[in-house]
Amino acid sequence: MTARQAPRATVLLLHGLGRGRSSFALIEQALIRAGYDVINQGYPSRQAPLEDLLPYVSEALKDAKGPIFAVTHSMGGILLRLWMSQQVAQPVQRAVMLAPPNEGSPLVDKLAPLPPFQWINGPAGLQLGTAPDQPPRTIGAPSRQAEIGVIAGNVSLNPLYSAMIEGPNDGKVAVSSTKMEGMADHITLPVSHTFLMNNPLVIAQTLSFFDNGQFTEGLTLGAALRLLKTVVTEA
Repeated sequence: MTARQAPRATVLLLHGLGRGRSSFALIEQALIRAGYDVINQGYPSRQAPLEDLLPYVSEALKDAKGPIFAVTHSMGGILLRLWMSQQVAQPVQRAVMLAPPNEGSPLVDKLAPLPPFQWINGPAGLQLGTAPDQPPRTIGAPSRQAEIGVIAGNVSLNPLYSAMIEGPNDGKVAVSSTKMEGMADHITLPVSHTFLMNNPLVIAQTLSFFDNGQFTEGLTLGAALRLLKTVVTEA
């Protein structure tokens, strides 16, 4: 996995709920060093429902050249799935979704009635529950032309939230809820929801998926650091 091996492509970054472009700073630099063109797209995640946020994705990609890849965090994955489901021509060839609530989150089910939760998370955040009529459950499988890799975390920094989630989770999303029909690969790493995009293992596995269409089995932290150092050195 080196800069010379990386295919020339444009990578769209979509941050999670309540986050911003800066949350992807480290992975953005790693992708640039690996030879990708990067569009780090911000959007007002707490101010509108998912449907009204779709133009931000379209605007970001309107002038993109070459193959289109994507990296998303949390709700950004649901936004990308919704956008992809409405495209006649499927432009996204590969995407890595970091901790996406693809089956929804029970936190939304339990906390949505509370006004503080509504104020903090906004309309789109309230659409991330597990009910059958919520977007995570109603969006269909991606086009067969799109290869989707999913990275889940199983380390929680919030025991209160984790107590509301059944099974291994990252403090916000259950590992089982990150899975989706039609995904090309899935991996669970010892990372937490909020900061997983900054973890060297996550960054290295993202580059691996973009290079090969699959994650690298058994990749250690030490090996990930060496691979990332190689990318930086040979860029």
